[in-house]
Amino acid sequence: MIATDTRRLTVEDYRRLPEDDWRYQLIDGEIVMSPSPSFFHQTILLNLSDILSPHVRKRNLGKVRFAPLDFYLDDNNVYQPDILFISRARESIIQEDGLHGAPDFVVEVLSPRTARYDFNAKRSGYARSGVGELWLVYPKATRVDVFHLQENAETPVASYSLGQTFQSPLFPDLDICTDEIFAE
Repeated sequence: MIATDTRRLTVEDYRRLPEDDWRYQLIDGEIVMSPSPSFFHQTILLNLSDILSPHVRKRNLGKVRFAPLDFYLDDNNVYQPDILFISRARESIIQEDGLHGAPDFVVEVLSPRTARYDFNAKRSGYARSGVGELWLVYPKATRVDVFHLQENAETPVASYSLGQTFQSPLFPDLDICTDEIFAE
């Protein structure tokens, strides 16, 4: 990610950005431009969508979406999580220009360009805003760290590597296999 400005910017500044092919986020008052994700990054997102979306749809649990979709945290932060889940009970946060309120669940797939933002500022912002569960996915390490942000935003409750299966309370009866997340 490349910082494009050094002064503390607001949502209004963010909304004035040009409509182009770049993906922008507002992180702690800084406009951050993201280049296109890698092929493996996109593969992981597709795999996660293939795992989560049918389960959520079949059980009418809510909505699964992926970036780019703006999540307005406050006047200095607009994030675009890689994947997010909004439960039916919280669907009122969905507006035409994005989400105005915290999704229940967020996934960030880490890459060299985004890791410091995802692991630090965004993790903290997600916790402050009320996101319940965060998965940080490490493609090179083939690991998923699961955070229950409202309990402890600093330390994952669990880490899962290849060959392991886990569940989330947000997706009842869904066994999530790490091998499927990282399948090429």
